[in-house]
Amino acid sequence: MMDEPLKQQTDIARAAALIADPSRARMLKCLGDGRALPAGMLADEAGVGAATASAHLAKLVEGELVTVSRQGRHRYYRLAGPDVSAALEALALIAPPLPVTSLRQSNRASALHRARTCYDHLAGQLGTGLMGALLGQGVLTGHDGVHRPEEAMRDRPASHGHDIRYELTDSGRTRLRELGVDTDRLPPRRPAVRYCVDWSEHRHHLAGGLGAALTSRLFELEWVRWGKAPRVVQVTDEGAAGLRRTLGLTLPR
Repeated sequence: MMDEPLKQQTDIARAAALIADPSRARMLKCLGDGRALPAGMLADEAGVGAATASAHLAKLVEGELVTVSRQGRHRYYRLAGPDVSAALEALALIAPPLPVTSLRQSNRASALHRARTCYDHLAGQLGTGLMGALLGQGVLTGHDGVHRPEEAMRDRPASHGHDIRYELTDSGRTRLRELGVDTDRLPPRRPAVRYCVDWSEHRHHLAGGLGAALTSRLFELEWVRWGKAPRVVQVTDEGAAGLRRTLGLTLPR
C-alpha cells in the first residue's frame, strides 16, 4: 500500500515577505501585464541601481514569483503566471493608496484607472465597462458585475473568482465569433470564464481564457494599444467606435 502524499500548509509569510519590499513590489506591479521586461527597465521603475535590482530579481526568481530568460546579453523577467497577478490584484483591494507627489505620478495613476491590463486581460474602467457591456448585451449571464464583499465572504471565500458562475450564452458565442473570437478554441486547461475583482473600480472584470482571447483580439484589431507606461492600455479612435458598434460599450471621454 502506497503512502499518502504529505499534506502541507502554504508558507504565506515567505511569499508576503518577497512582495513586502517596496522596490520588489514596484517591479512586480510593472510586470503585471504578463510581458517579459529587461532588468534595466525594472530597475528604472523601482528607482534602484542595476546591482540592487539584480539582487531583488534573484530573490523573486528563487521565490518562484518571477521567471527569467536570457536573450543575448540581456535577461528578461516575467511573472511566473496568472496566479501571481491575481494575488497582487487581491492585495491592491486592501492596500492604502500611494501618495502622489508629482504630475507624472498623477497622470500615470489616472491612466491605470482608465485602462490597464491585469496579466493577460483588460482591467480598470475599460475592463469593467467591457464586462458590463457583455452582460448587458447577453453575451454573458450569471451576475450583474458588482462586487459585494459581504456576499463573497459569506458564500465561498476560498474560491475567489469562482464563487459566482458567469456563463457564456449561445448568442454570445455567435456575437464573439463575428468579432473574431473563437470560443471553441480557448485553452482547455484554463477556466474559460472567470472574473477578477478590479481594485480601482471595485467591480468585476473578465478574466480566464475568454478574457485573454478577447483582449488578444482587440490588440490584433488595433482597437487597443500599449501605452507608454507598463500595464497602461489606450483605446484607439477606431477601437472606441468598434466597441460601441459591436458591444454597445460607450467609453467616457
